[in-house]
Amino acid sequence: MSSKPRKTIAVFGATGQQGGAVVRALQDRGVFKVRALTRDPAKHRALAEEVVEANLDRPEAIRAALEGAHGVFLVTNFWQPGTDERRQAASAVRAAKDAGVKHFIWSTLPDAEAISGGRFPLPHFSGKAKIDNIVREAGFAHHTFVVAPFYYQNLAGVFAPQKLDDGSLGWALPIPPKAGGIAMGDIEELGRIVAGAFENPEHAGHGDYLPLVGDILSFSDIVETLNRQGRAYSFRQMPRDAFATLFPGAAEVAETLAWFEAHTYLGSDWTHRIARAREIAGTAPTSFAAWARTHL
Repeated sequence: MSSKPRKTIAVFGATGQQGGAVVRALQDRGVFKVRALTRDPAKHRALAEEVVEANLDRPEAIRAALEGAHGVFLVTNFWQPGTDERRQAASAVRAAKDAGVKHFIWSTLPDAEAISGGRFPLPHFSGKAKIDNIVREAGFAHHTFVVAPFYYQNLAGVFAPQKLDDGSLGWALPIPPKAGGIAMGDIEELGRIVAGAFENPEHAGHGDYLPLVGDILSFSDIVETLNRQGRAYSFRQMPRDAFATLFPGAAEVAETLAWFEAHTYLGSDWTHRIARAREIAGTAPTSFAAWARTHL
């Protein structure tokens, strides 16, 4: 007797951190057939059962890439030069609707501009948040918003400890060391939330916001956690204006840290949503201490 064909989930950004995590989680669970969408499928043939070309800057080709898909996961990359996230997302939403997609999951962030009354425009946050209505109004049978945290991986990458003026290793950033509220997580675990939402659309597909949060910390907490594990890191708060000139994009980083200080990462109390995301994922996320022990 033949088994029922698995429904297909198409994943944008399949070679990136978020999309890659979604591809791996869906494959691990085996409920859906995975269609990895990438600009260069020839380089990534082993990525998933189907690997299809899709370029968010070529809307005419997106519709074909989504043909026959039951669900779509979309993430856009603000930091890629020349990216127009709103245009890219609108094209993907329109193509998904035309292709008959039933469940659309969008990776968004809090609307820092609205929450702060315009004090923090923060385009890499608010630009994504303003796309939520495009998804909401498209009329999919189910739609879900997942919210990525400050990646733990950042602390081994763009936010890795540096040699400071006093010769120590650590961080010199324009934020008070005890300013809490930085929602953090292992971005690899976002895939579990997305896969769980696709598997449970009646419980997670009605405009639910599902944030990945493993820990909510300050930089003081980060340093103390790492030093308890045998490191010798330090933290120094530096003036925002001085930091903003250090490298391309530093002003945006300084603005983001100021947002964390004033409003926390998520902008309000998301306790219920965090618990809901963990329920949908089916497992508790990794704490920073546990992640650091094996990754830093």
